[in-house]
Amino acid sequence: ALWLTQQGVSVRIIDKSLGPGETSRAMAVQARTLELYRQLNLAEETIAAGYKMPAMNMWARGEPKARIPLENAGNDISPYPFVLVLPQDRHEKLLVARLETAGVVVERQTEFMSFSEEGEQIVATIRTPTGQTETCTATYLAGCDGAHSPVRHQIGSDFEGGTYNHLFYVADVLASGMTPANEGHIAFDKSDFVLVMPYGPEHQYRLIGTVESEEGDKQQHCFDDVSQRAINGLGLSIKQVNWFSTYRVHHRVTNHFRHGRAFLLGDAAHVHSPAGGQGMNTGIADAINLAWKLAAVIKAQASEILLDSYEAERKAFAHKLVKTTDRVFTFITAAGGFADFVRTHIAPTIASQAYRYGRVREYLFRAISQTTMSYPDSPLSEGKAGEINAGDRLPYIAMGETDNYASLRKIVWQIHIYGTAAEDVRNWCDRHGVEWQVFPWQDVFDKEGFKKDTAYLIRPDGYIGLVVAEKYAERLSAYVRRTGIQRALLLRC
Repeated sequence: ALWLTQQGVSVRIIDKSLGPGETSRAMAVQARTLELYRQLNLAEETIAAGYKMPAMNMWARGEPKARIPLENAGNDISPYPFVLVLPQDRHEKLLVARLETAGVVVERQTEFMSFSEEGEQIVATIRTPTGQTETCTATYLAGCDGAHSPVRHQIGSDFEGGTYNHLFYVADVLASGMTPANEGHIAFDKSDFVLVMPYGPEHQYRLIGTVESEEGDKQQHCFDDVSQRAINGLGLSIKQVNWFSTYRVHHRVTNHFRHGRAFLLGDAAHVHSPAGGQGMNTGIADAINLAWKLAAVIKAQASEILLDSYEAERKAFAHKLVKTTDRVFTFITAAGGFADFVRTHIAPTIASQAYRYGRVREYLFRAISQTTMSYPDSPLSEGKAGEINAGDRLPYIAMGETDNYASLRKIVWQIHIYGTAAEDVRNWCDRHGVEWQVFPWQDVFDKEGFKKDTAYLIRPDGYIGLVVAEKYAERLSAYVRRTGIQRALLLRC
């Protein structure tokens, strides 16, 4: 809604709940999300509301085994080279406040019932806070309605996948006794584990672990039911439990992210383990990917075919993410003597040694920050030069007081040239009203994989659509015709 509103598209948001969530739920805001928040001048406000995690510590059977520094781990990768902790309830309130500033109010206690597609519009039936039903029309419908999505059920889209055996808990607590108190910790003790993340006021922590109960989901659980071995190994003393919930972890991806004028986003389209703090950030990425495409089509600045790329791009990434988080989660929770030995002896030793090397730190930061997310097989991706493929996120380069991401604050198509711009590139951009920038060649560009004098057509979300190193005007014109974005290039936001 924020991205659509920023681009001049009116929206209506309905929500069955009474108000924003009051519990912390998702905790991490990844660097890629902050890069995109920069487009709304929202990044700094988000950072100010959160907490930069200094390090993550690994424990095994009550002994500290490795400390992995997180501060400035991605200095050469992103303008936000850290892991930001911001509880989802606070995050959501921040976004709602920004929406209200833009004149959009979330309609609470308003329930989606059903919809039909009639010609070039959606006709939805909703239930109002008074219990009455009414219909409303819209050009498109975005189902951001969670894992049990009524929109997905009506579309008839499958939700294939499975459920892990363990019963997990999440708790927000006041605690003491852990050292260092301001850093994150993950502790293993045989098949038991606990993840501890500090946030907010002093001594406030989020805990994630397993529940030991033969009853499973058949009974109501409380914090007394959780496994204590790993918690005790940390020396953690729980003073107060502010919130506690149990859940099953699923790994599922829907087979259709789009059906006509209806779209599925976030948990309505994909769910996976919480490993790496990817879930909320992936949902946000879904929304931003779809928003700029919807805006272009609604404003008749691109053909309807542009919307097909949403499913092609986000479905492929969702499947990749589920496989990755599944492997990590299986490692964390696997039972048996060998698995226990690997978790408590082999993995901490490797982590401690490997993280001393810059390349390993960069690799881990890229993996968790979503800065490696790319769309190589997208219908919008074409060309390669140097080490950079179309579909890649534009590599970030700091240059003194500025960086090559400064122009990405605008939600527009634009061209970057690293080196010298050929005359036909400049002429083509001027004819089509496309913004372009030239960055005089530096050695760092070669290091980051750029090819000198190549033109990179960059999408409104900072991914590279076209890479062209010759026949510039011919290739650019063919690309915009094929993708149907001729008029979208004139979009100014």
